[in-house]
Amino acid sequence: MDSPLPLHDGAVRLPAHGTTVTADDLRVGLVLAADQNDTIEVDASDVESVGQAVLQLLVAARAEASASGQGFRIANPSQAFVERVKSCHLAHAVGLESGDAL
Repeated sequence: MDSPLPLHDGAVRLPAHGTTVTADDLRVGLVLAADQNDTIEVDASDVESVGQAVLQLLVAARAEASASGQGFRIANPSQAFVERVKSCHLAHAVGLESGDAL
């Protein structure tokens, strides 16, 4: 199964291949994490490729979290994730800090 899974600590783990097909599961995971935690944490350590639908959800989730005073954090971003986000000029929009670049 290559879909995001809520972790026991409330974080959402991105799948190795984030596609339009996995985006709906990611949306559900992000909503659950937002309902259960003060900070939404997204584990991007396993990402090998990430598509537009997943990036859009991450941008929207971070914006929503910011608007509601909730934290949003990308944890352990893989090199592939960092490169894709930077190539799309979305580092700031998804909350990648300069220290997150591998």
